[in-house]
Amino acid sequence: MRHPQEPAHGLHPLLAERFSPYGFDPSGTVDDHALGLLLEAARWAPSAGNSQPWGFFTGRPGEPEHDRVLPHLAPSSARWATDAGLLVVTLTRRHVDDSPLLYSEFADYDLGQAVAHMTVQAQAMGLAAHQFRAFDIDGLTKELDPNPGWAIVSMVAVGKAAGGPPKGRDRRSVADLRSAPWSPEQ
Repeated sequence: MRHPQEPAHGLHPLLAERFSPYGFDPSGTVDDHALGLLLEAARWAPSAGNSQPWGFFTGRPGEPEHDRVLPHLAPSSARWATDAGLLVVTLTRRHVDDSPLLYSEFADYDLGQAVAHMTVQAQAMGLAAHQFRAFDIDGLTKELDPNPGWAIVSMVAVGKAAGGPPKGRDRRSVADLRSAPWSPEQ
């Protein structure tokens, strides 16, 4: 069951105030220093065996990398992601080169932690981040041609949010988080 609710008292403001905007201010740029801090935050995320199985392809408006990514956005994400100051394509290293040997069985989980760190860092810098998967993954993979063993997973739009959080934000209850994975008999 979903409950609109205020964050729990004591939750850090960076987490309580975070939201994924559906609009970015096109004048909100992400300069080199900010980009470096975002990537540094991701770099310090924990990973299984310290494998750090993540990589990022970044592009800002006006850069050729940005132009390579834009055609692959789905219409639903192109409406808002195009105006972000930064688009980040997230990749994970699942295999050792082009072999079936797993590089890390936790690669996707670890990438998620790195992106979460990046998202919190963005919030701390007065930026907003919106993670999404509404893009042509096959077309983008062909375009970027990642090294063997690497796979594109998602994208993140980062920039200055246009407007505030949506009204009536819903979050599952804490009780539901604890009970949802279990059958009623357990």
